Amino acid sequence: MNSQSLDILGIGNAIVDVLAPVPDSFLLDRDLPKGGMSLISTEEAEALYAAMPPGVESSGGSAANTCAVAAALGAKVGFLGKVAKDTLGEVFAHDICAAGVHFPTARLEGGAPTARCLILVSPDGQRTMNTYLGACVSFGEADVDEAEVARAAIVYLEGYLFDPPAAQAAFRKAARVARAAGRQVAITLSDPFCVGRHRDAFLDFVRNDADILFANEAEVSALYGTEDFEQAAAQAARDVSIAALTRSEKGSVILSKNGRDAVEAAPARVVDTTGAGDAYAAGFLAAHARGLPLAEAGRWGSIAAAEVIGHFGARPQADLKEMVA
Repeated sequence: MNSQSLDILGIGNAIVDVLAPVPDSFLLDRDLPKGGMSLISTEEAEALYAAMPPGVESSGGSAANTCAVAAALGAKVGFLGKVAKDTLGEVFAHDICAAGVHFPTARLEGGAPTARCLILVSPDGQRTMNTYLGACVSFGEADVDEAEVARAAIVYLEGYLFDPPAAQAAFRKAARVARAAGRQVAITLSDPFCVGRHRDAFLDFVRNDADILFANEAEVSALYGTEDFEQAAAQAARDVSIAALTRSEKGSVILSKNGRDAVEAAPARVVDTTGAGDAYAAGFLAAHARGLPLAEAGRWGSIAAAEVIGHFGARPQADLKEMVA
């Protein structure tokens, strides 16, 4: 793939997901914020994993999911993220390469194990994520392959990567290299709790480094410190060239210099909302990289999101190319 240019290069946490259905009482008993993402220690990860009912393991990570879905839509995609040289690291690498994604990052040897996310799925399909970052924490500027960044039309950055300290510097390096090569920089805010932890850093990055912003209602509201969606959306439109804002069953709103496009949500049977935002971004970026209109990019995003929330796991199981055709 090296001789060809990439449509999308994702940069994010390389994680193996463990998903299990739980009653709401399971969350209440452990004081876990429903629908959020919490960072946990090795000890907490072991205790929670032991308490969970039988689960389904699948390669995950927000940007990695986006890359896999975009590849399923026919985009040429690469991914940078850190796994350890261990069993879960090999599982992750196998899965993302099998999805058609180029994955050149060197494995970590002698450090923390590969990251895992314990995802508790409530009866209403809401997912509560508990993440042990492991090897992800070691991802830094040295892992930002400048040649890979420069050959991607769009560099897509995962907001969760703002948690490991070295990764923010890696983000800024990736944005610098992308801009120097005349490429677009996209960022997803990932999670309102993550935005709350790093609000000033996110605002600075969005205003100075990003061309495209992905966020849901809660995330964009957290970024701009308001509960008024329209107010937050107006501020986002001033800060970036394109803001793609998702609103669950109300669809999405896309704001750009050409105005506002409202996109309806695609019909869906909600089983597990894990990866809905990741899939929406994938559909949007795959269409945008082809030069399709923003409203059509939003339609692709809605269809991809509807597919992944119809089953457990964040990677597609149906033929997405057929679905968007």
